Amino acid sequence: MSRPDKMLRAEIIIDKDICDIERLFASEEKEFDNKRASYEVKKEKDRLIFSVSAKDSSALRAALNSITKMLIVYEKTKGVIKGADDE
Repeated sequence: MSRPDKMLRAEIIIDKDICDIERLFASEEKEFDNKRASYEVKKEKDRLIFSVSAKDSSALRAALNSITKMLIVYEKTKGVIKGADDE
């Protein structure tokens, strides 16, 4: 039997482009509208740590998907900009 006060937790650790990624997430909402999940972004030395907390596995997955989608957009944008610089 699960207790409602227990939370699921996950971390994503980034070790490259941490300043750019930290700025990217600075304006993002850290708690989701349904209040079932939230995350915080913390810079530690040469890495960026996303600490995600959720009330259930579906909310955890949604929060992780939201973060990784933003990271994918960042990577693709960086690739396009780099390609334009090479021309």
